[in-house]
Amino acid sequence: MNYLLTNDDGIQADGIRVLADAVRDLGTLHVVAPDGERSAIAQAITLDRPLYADPWPAPPAPPFGTAVSGTPADCVKIGIRQLLPTPPDLVLSGINLGPNAGISVLYSGTVSAATEALILGYPAIAFSLTTFTDPCWDTAARVARRIVEQVASGGLRLTPDTLWNVNIPNVPYAALRGIRLSRMGESRFIEHYTPVRDAAGRPCWTMQGDLVELGDPDGTDLQALRENCVSLTPIRLDRTHHAALASLRRNPPAL
Repeated sequence: MNYLLTNDDGIQADGIRVLADAVRDLGTLHVVAPDGERSAIAQAITLDRPLYADPWPAPPAPPFGTAVSGTPADCVKIGIRQLLPTPPDLVLSGINLGPNAGISVLYSGTVSAATEALILGYPAIAFSLTTFTDPCWDTAARVARRIVEQVASGGLRLTPDTLWNVNIPNVPYAALRGIRLSRMGESRFIEHYTPVRDAAGRPCWTMQGDLVELGDPDGTDLQALRENCVSLTPIRLDRTHHAALASLRRNPPAL
């Protein structure tokens, strides 16, 4: 199989190298990733300036991939449309450092890279490890490889109209309690801003956030992670609220 690997933490991040090493012998890898940190940039694409694509690391170091001066979505677009010699069979995004579950999915550059693959008609998987410190990379690598192996062998069918958002608990592999098929929860971060001053003395703000759980019922990605299960959530492009649409059709608004 032909794989396109990308992320939002940047081509220099440990997670994308861990992912590449985990699946390297399963096919041909093409790494196209941002040239620096692009977390929480969602589905942004670059329209106001040219994109640059350079080998990374710079020669004469052995090449790992191509660093692009844009967003994760840019990387998928230019990778498929311009840089890869042949289209990918599967796009892999990650392994992100930090969870992408609940409402965070909507902000995630990791998930958005996989979403861009769907927009272009290619199946995709986003992988995230649920920690920002002391990552259990071995656990993440083994989970990612196991899932990709099953897709590559045809044992699991992944279609071009659905991406899989996979969140991996940051625990030793032996502590995992399997893979749980989950829906996206609604719990979210509540942001607060701290006023500070920059080096020139101008007032500005820094943002932090606290996760607020909204009492989501059973079956969510966050619940799976709390119980040390790998969460796999199928996500599609259609965000229409179909029940609300059906209700409106029974009593539509009028002009």
